[in-house]
Amino acid sequence: MSSAPGLDCDVLIVGAGPTGVTLALLLARRGVRVIVAEKEAEVHPLPRAAHLDHETMRILQEAGAAEQVMATSRTTDRYEFRSASGEILLCFDGSNRIGPGGWPGANMIHQPSVERALRAQLAGHPGAELRSGSEVLDFKDDGQGVTVRIATPQGEQVLRARYLVGADGARSPVRKLLDVGFEDLGFEEPWLVVDALVLDPARLPTCNLQICDPARPTTCVLMGAGRHRWEFMILPGEDPAALSSDESVARLLEPWDVAGAITLERKAIYTFRARIARQWRKGRVLLAGDAAHQTPPFAGQGLCSGLRDAANLAWKLAAIVQHGAADTLLDSYQPEREPNLRATIAMAIMMGRTVCITDHAAAAARDAQMLTARQAGQSPDGALGYPPIDAGVIMAGTPAAGSYFPQAVNGDARLDDVLGPGAWLIERAGLDAVHLTPFRSQLQAWFDTAGVDAVLVRPDRHVFASGDAAVIADAWTEVTRTRPIVVQR
Repeated sequence: MSSAPGLDCDVLIVGAGPTGVTLALLLARRGVRVIVAEKEAEVHPLPRAAHLDHETMRILQEAGAAEQVMATSRTTDRYEFRSASGEILLCFDGSNRIGPGGWPGANMIHQPSVERALRAQLAGHPGAELRSGSEVLDFKDDGQGVTVRIATPQGEQVLRARYLVGADGARSPVRKLLDVGFEDLGFEEPWLVVDALVLDPARLPTCNLQICDPARPTTCVLMGAGRHRWEFMILPGEDPAALSSDESVARLLEPWDVAGAITLERKAIYTFRARIARQWRKGRVLLAGDAAHQTPPFAGQGLCSGLRDAANLAWKLAAIVQHGAADTLLDSYQPEREPNLRATIAMAIMMGRTVCITDHAAAAARDAQMLTARQAGQSPDGALGYPPIDAGVIMAGTPAAGSYFPQAVNGDARLDDVLGPGAWLIERAGLDAVHLTPFRSQLQAWFDTAGVDAVLVRPDRHVFASGDAAVIADAWTEVTRTRPIVVQR
């Protein structure tokens, strides 16, 4: 496979997890030639991530895998934080309702099923190739491309690409070879994760739970069809190996009364961390997903954050490779993503610190404070939300610039499927177009709220700008060397 003389591909992605394969799909669908190098021979068979939100389901929709992922996912209507005695301290509700991304707000998944769905899509693209059993040894960026040395079952190989993306997980060899360190955000707690196959769903909780019990902080959440997860905080002085024995796990599950209703699938010790790589781009090498950042799981945003990275990077790399946009377009990647990521991690840390109190007096004070706030209507309940883009490839100062543009939905019809990939230029005057008829009222409501007559929506569905249609279209073309899809009657 050759992209240009001397090149094996346009983009070489290291790591075939959800972030890497999603990025590969988004690039391949834009005509970018891509190779994914993966050390392991097969999809990791055991579950890890458990949640995708409405925005990231929309990204999988563009990648062509959303329907297959939804077929094995489950939704729940709320996420509750409860005291040891069962009182509700905090509740994020409505998570089964359709969110701005056009999909349910919270979708509980089985990660191996997600990965298989993504890889099945990738196999259908002639411009994309997954090379399993390929371990990156080192690479050199010479300013014109990246030469990568890879160990394979057939022996050592050398590949050359315009760009290299490390989507190779928390222990990222690419990040280490770049000599990029982390900013530690001050959260590190060891937990025991127990995944179970469900035999009798009637005996299991139907919502996601955080049990704020100082004797043993505990998480209990749905996963993909036929599965459930518990997480137990490892207390100071405890032996993780002893805690994860079959006998210990049985004791930990006794209060849930699930004996005979489940069978154990996996037990694993995880250290929940909050940290951000200090630099996500060095020349022609970039980091994405867990290679660039790690968040505690309490907000369910670990995998979601990686998919947002992929959506942000894909259209920018495509604009450079396919249309000759300036390489400096990639300088916007970290400034756009990092504030959102910091807000995501801050939410997860807040949740984690709420849950992880093991001092009984401090826990009692927490419960009293949160119950009082809830009774006074001052509890931060409701759907989770994160900040818009405030710097980068946007026309700052125009109404709604940087905000997330919602996907209108009517029955099984979704706006993105009708308008297609790429940037959109939508004018209020064009809402009478026949193909927009199912979505007209929702789009009209957005225009009324924003108070504008035209909007240009980026390929990652954030607003580039609003205002005069010709002006914002020309501004987009100047930056990206592409023309938007003009929505006309």
